[in-house]
Amino acid sequence: MKIKTALRAFAKKFPFLEIDSLIEYFAFFGGMEDQVVLDPFGGLEANIEAQILTNFNKALTWIEPSYLMDDPYRKLLIAVARGDGKLLNIFRRADLSETVGGSLLHELESLGILRIEASREPPVRRRHKNHPLPKELRGYRIQSKARFVRPFHRFWFGFVAPYARDLERGEHRRFWENYRHHRDRALSLIFEHLSEALLVHSLAPEDAILSGGSWWDRRSEYDLLLVTQSGRVILGECKYTSRAVTKGELTKLQDKAMQTGIRVDTYALFSRKGFSKELSGMAGEGLMLFGIEDFEKLVGS
Repeated sequence: MKIKTALRAFAKKFPFLEIDSLIEYFAFFGGMEDQVVLDPFGGLEANIEAQILTNFNKALTWIEPSYLMDDPYRKLLIAVARGDGKLLNIFRRADLSETVGGSLLHELESLGILRIEASREPPVRRRHKNHPLPKELRGYRIQSKARFVRPFHRFWFGFVAPYARDLERGEHRRFWENYRHHRDRALSLIFEHLSEALLVHSLAPEDAILSGGSWWDRRSEYDLLLVTQSGRVILGECKYTSRAVTKGELTKLQDKAMQTGIRVDTYALFSRKGFSKELSGMAGEGLMLFGIEDFEKLVGS
């Protein structure tokens, strides 16, 4: 299921959530709207406490098949949730061989738990076949990334599963310590995925996307890099923070793109808290700005 469709289903089930709160709740409960009963007056943390922590055994039944809570599946899924998603890093974190890890990933893909986002980094080319690679590239391997299909599964294996024994005993302290430390990172990734969906929505049908997603190579990583049917290259950055985005952050992104050698036609910035007056005045053909209110388009008709 595409994230836009998933967000609409979640919004339909919980129409009392304003767009900012909707994104927050979706980041932790997305994909489980048929199981979760949210208290509209409780707040996100109170709902996590009520739905997951104090009813842990009931919430545990939402994880299907149940063997996902057993190793080696559990270790692998925790590694995906807590790491950068790169496959070799996941296998290393989970203490699995590439053969075993690859087999498990294939199974989890078929179950609809994970999806694989292929790297778009071009392979290193030798000047000629007998020319040795630079020393720093000899052990380098291009890696795809594993992503969770449902936001809830990322929340569960990143925040809940590592503390399952504590929660079974009714001990919540370590869960909340970890939650407060990593909450923003969990929200930021969902915001990136929703930002891509919003950008695609905004460009369609006039200029369809040929390739999209995040971009990473051995030197740099970008939240979004999209290539459209017309050949336009759009580089995006997503800021799910408590302050407005300024011109300085656009300048940093432009400098980084120049150093990486990416030819950018349009920059797209996404911000939870809007943009400075100076940056807002720069919006135009080469700069697209999206505030939190624009995400309403993803749940509208």
